[in-house]
Amino acid sequence: MIYVVLLIASFAAAFISGAAGFGGALLLLPVVTASVGVEVAVPVLTIAQLIGNLSRMAFGWKQIAWKPVALFCATALPLSALGAFGFSVLPKDIVTRIIGAALIALVLFKVIRKAELKAGSKTMLIGGAVTGLLSGLAGSAGPIGAAVFLSLGVPPVAYIASEASTATAMHILKTVIYSRLVDVNYFALLIGLAMGVAMIIGTYATNKIIKNMEKGRFQKYVAVLLCLVGAYMLMAGA
Repeated sequence: MIYVVLLIASFAAAFISGAAGFGGALLLLPVVTASVGVEVAVPVLTIAQLIGNLSRMAFGWKQIAWKPVALFCATALPLSALGAFGFSVLPKDIVTRIIGAALIALVLFKVIRKAELKAGSKTMLIGGAVTGLLSGLAGSAGPIGAAVFLSLGVPPVAYIASEASTATAMHILKTVIYSRLVDVNYFALLIGLAMGVAMIIGTYATNKIIKNMEKGRFQKYVAVLLCLVGAYMLMAGA
């Protein structure tokens, strides 16, 4: 029964993250930890997320903003590798709370100052560095990456696919590093692959909804989710 729950949770996580561009890992991590144990939860989740992000990337391939993606990855990949090497050393609850506080600060800054993250090379490079490092350390920093790509002001499908492209690159790199740091057995690997398939189905379902959503409404929806997720991460530390 627990594996059925994992598949249902994977579908739901992909449906939500496919609409918002983030949040899948936050929903799945507690379920995966309870199912396979804390030692391999992050690597298994990384495999599932890799497949899920590949599908989000594929569904919006023609609309990917490749230049911002390249700039983001230029700093995200090396720092993601650094974070992955240190993920078993630093306390995850502290890192998670830092991410949550940063999200709330970003949203409040936007609301109070009526300001946006300025789209440009500097935003992509700095955002990639922060996202990559925290992603390697905590297993996911999707909400930070989402806030950065939201600054581009592109249509919903382009936003989702572009953010997913950077996440895919980081997950591939982290999968290689985690495989050397953690003993992931074949059964756990199969769980990650099965969850990934469920996430593809969830991504397909949500893609039908967001491609017709008005851009301004979509950005407000994502901003609210960012704030809610940030509050949860700050309080729960997980």
